[in-house]
Formats: sequence, C-alpha cells, structure tokens
Amino acid sequence: MISQRKAASFGASAIVAIGASALAQSPPEPSAGQSPAPGAGQVPLYDPRQLPAQRGQVQQFTLTPRGDIDGLILTDGTEVKTPPHLSTEIAYSIRLGDAVIIHGLRAAALPLVQAASITDEATGRTVVDNGPRGSRRDPGGPSAPSPASPVAELASPIRGLAVVQGRVRRRLHGPQGDVNGALLDDGTVLRLPPPEAYRFAALLLPGQAVVAAGTEVAAVLGKVLEVQQIGASREQLSLVETPPRPGPARRPSPPPDPGLGPPIPPRP
Repeated sequence: MISQRKAASFGASAIVAIGASALAQSPPEPSAGQSPAPGAGQVPLYDPRQLPAQRGQVQQFTLTPRGDIDGLILTDGTEVKTPPHLSTEIAYSIRLGDAVIIHGLRAAALPLVQAASITDEATGRTVVDNGPRGSRRDPGGPSAPSPASPVAELASPIRGLAVVQGRVRRRLHGPQGDVNGALLDDGTVLRLPPPEAYRFAALLLPGQAVVAAGTEVAAVLGKVLEVQQIGASREQLSLVETPPRPGPARRPSPPPDPGLGPPIPPRP
C-alpha cells in the first residue's frame, strides 16, 4: 500500500515538473512596437539546454567558400560548428570578442563542438538551430536583415582570384570531424574538399608555411579562399581537384523512328 502511494506521489510530481518545464520553454510575447531579432519566437522541438554547455569567448568566425558563416573559433582553441542556414542570424546576434554559452555535442578526440544553440552573454540573444528555413521544423520564412547590421555587407561579398601566403594557425573541420581546410595566422580561411585536404595534410599542419591560389571571398566578417592550387612555396604549387558540381539532369535521346529510316531495298 505504501509502495502504491509512493508511486502515485512520484507520478504526480513528474507531471507537475513536465508542465513547469513546458511553461518555462514558452517564449514571452513581444511587446507592442517591438521587432524581434531574426529567428526569434521559434520554439525548438527539443530543448538545447539539456545538452552539455560550454562557455568561451569568440575569437573568429569561420566561413564557407561562398562566404556564409559555418562556425566560430573560441579563444581557448575550441572550434564550434554551425549550419550555414544560421549565417544571417549569427551575424546579427553574435559579435567578435563576446562571451558565449554553447549547448551542443563535443567530439571525443578533437576540440570540436556541434552547436545546437549559442547565447551571446553581452547581447542576451540566443541562436537555435531549428533546421533550414521552410523545413517542417521551421515553417517561418526568412527574416529581413537590418540595414545597419553586418549582414547587409555579408550578403554581397567581393569575389575574385587571389594568391595568399602565410603560416597555418590550425586545421578546420566539418561537422563529422573531417579536415576541410585551415586557418592562417592573418585570419584567412582556406577551404579544400575533404579528400584533397587529406592529400595535402602535411601542408595544413599548424606552423606550416603555405601558399594557396584560388577564388577569394572578402566579407565584413573575414576572408575565405576556395583553394585551387596549394604548395609550400610559389614554385611548388599543386593543383587541387574539385568534385564536379551537380548539374541539371539530361533527358535521354528518344529512339529513332523506324518510319524515318532509309527505305529497305527490294529483294532481287
């Protein structure tokens, strides 16, 4: 009888706790005339605060070859990975030098974190990964960036051919831990396809002098080079093979019409 009472009491307590948690996760309604930041008001399916938390200071943004933000480098050397569809929201909410709280999964053998949410302690804004815009988890459309924000400049980066040289500060990785580039001492991001990054692994070691040529994107938040040639010097450049870009599917040619072929000669 006592066990049944304890079980009933535990069940009631669990229901109350779940209800309180649900109320705690409900976002407050914006006041009249207040415009929310991009991504605000979107409630994630799962609470990122359940994941391990890490605090740090933002030292640098990392960029994709097209200039989108795909992560952060913290001053303690931790590399934080974020999906490119959060690029605008991160540029609006996170500033260089600010202290941040990151909830996500940490790699076992690398100082690498796959972020589910990032909170800027200076601005109080939180960026949560709710999936790409227009997906089932995030039915809202894209938010228009503020003209005064760095996103306006980030949306139209300067692109051109360039040659850069310097020393490697650290390797850069993809979300699965595969090496896909390097960060130079001057802050330039080098990006290579993972198979080629593995082939040129000796050139991407920290402290290694490197020269790279390719397509450079210069944005307000940094520079990134999509590497086409790389070597230890200008006289030792090697070609970087890029995977073919997917193109539109080609329709198969229809079979020839038998009635349009040459006439069959009569039998003798």
